[in-house]
Amino acid sequence: MSKLGDVAVKVRSKNAGPFWLTIDVFCGDPDTYLRVCRAVTSARIAQLFGLGPDVVDRYEMASLNVLKLSFPRPSIQGTRQDRDMHGASFAALVAEMDV
Repeated sequence: MSKLGDVAVKVRSKNAGPFWLTIDVFCGDPDTYLRVCRAVTSARIAQLFGLGPDVVDRYEMASLNVLKLSFPRPSIQGTRQDRDMHGASFAALVAEMDV
């Protein structure tokens, strides 16, 4: 098995406002995109971050070869409990997923 970070062109995460995060997986071609879409399910993302699968929003953009996933932040941006003000470190966890 390969890691998502090895097959995708880029995996990035960022804030989608103070209450949500978004993860973008950029794939270089349609075959990789289909592989990623099959392997990276909402349930797997929910499990990785300790969420219910019903709170993960999924957007498949085949014309761009991009998979986007959004979900609530574990803590509100800027609060004392927030360890990642910009939400950038979440991509590293997703990039380690097997695909």
